[in-house]
Amino acid sequence: MTITLVTCTYNAEAVLQRTLDSVLNQTYPNLEHIIVDGKSSDETIAIAEQYKTTSSMKHTGHRISIFSDPDKGLYDAMNKGIGYAHGKYLCFLNAGDILYSNDTIAHLAEKVSGEKEYSVVYGETDIVDEQGKFICHRKRHAPEHLTWKSFKDGMLVCHQAFYANTELAKATPYNLEYRFSADVDWCIRIMKAGEKRNLDTLNTKEVLCKYLAGGMSIKNHRASLQERFNLMRKHYGLFTTIFQHMKFLIARER
Repeated sequence: MTITLVTCTYNAEAVLQRTLDSVLNQTYPNLEHIIVDGKSSDETIAIAEQYKTTSSMKHTGHRISIFSDPDKGLYDAMNKGIGYAHGKYLCFLNAGDILYSNDTIAHLAEKVSGEKEYSVVYGETDIVDEQGKFICHRKRHAPEHLTWKSFKDGMLVCHQAFYANTELAKATPYNLEYRFSADVDWCIRIMKAGEKRNLDTLNTKEVLCKYLAGGMSIKNHRASLQERFNLMRKHYGLFTTIFQHMKFLIARER
């Protein structure tokens, strides 16, 4: 079984190497790594090409593909990555993010090696700083059983620890109308699509990724909150969305 990792980059030379190293050191043999670059003007592509050369010498089963073209933003690049993917399951590993251990993909693949098919395979995440140093465990924990309704309580699983069924992902691209919350919307729609096919989700009960603190939603907090509210209203209805936001506000005051 092939597992696909997609890394979208744009002028990411400062943080990309540790991400590539974490994939290079994976013990699982059947791994596809797709790098989708937005036509970087720094050394991002040179770093990626060197990684591809090193990987070809170290692993016979790792398949590295690099694409560099202008895009319409991060979510457009992520859609391109989905289009290129060949693995059974895929996950987005941002530049700066690190797989938790050298055996992370091997452990995940072992858990899905049977005949049963899943819509999503997921786990926990840790947060690191710009130097890749541990900051903390993510406060929100993955539920025992994840469904699309789980996300009404917030994004309980980061997309870096969210391995989607690739067949579902290809039929469910990111909605480019969202500037900051398309990842939340995508995760919900993937699970909705899986539910229609009677596919379950699987909790690996492992930390799968160390991810870089920050991101577009943090840097554009107010606009992100408004967009997230509208997204939740679309999926869960106005009453549920207002109720959940009241809970968030009460929890913050405590």
